[in-house]
Amino acid sequence: MHLSAPAVHQRVRRLKRDGTIKAIEARLDGAAIGRPLLAFVHVDTEGWGAKRELQGLLTLPEFEEMHTVAGDTCRLLKVRVADSAALEGLLARLHDVPGVRGTRTQVVLSTYLERSVQAEVTTDMARWAEEKRYAGQDVPTSHLAQNADRTDEPTA
Repeated sequence: MHLSAPAVHQRVRRLKRDGTIKAIEARLDGAAIGRPLLAFVHVDTEGWGAKRELQGLLTLPEFEEMHTVAGDTCRLLKVRVADSAALEGLLARLHDVPGVRGTRTQVVLSTYLERSVQAEVTTDMARWAEEKRYAGQDVPTSHLAQNADRTDEPTA
């Protein structure tokens, strides 16, 4: 984009007003602030229970994200702590929450990509999946042609 500073400022103001930009924030280095251990905790709860109680724990700075998910668990937490002892304490607090049946934890050894939501969209993901699904099969080209107008280029 070749925009003047005032034009960029106006665009950012409009994106904030429209809710496209939710926040402008600094990304902290976990190790630099004394919390180098990153983990993802799968939390099993009784039905949809424990929501209010789990929400209460989110005031602790070690909790970075909480998601309700589909699959073999109910909630997925992203946590960052000082060390394994701190992780053990955090898990103990989780197990004290009424309605929590259990947890499964995955500790991150290395992070290769960590970023916020990107504005671009890869337009041909569906075509890629379809090609993979029908690889090696005789499929009429008309079936695959419906996605032929898509490009491999991300769009903004």
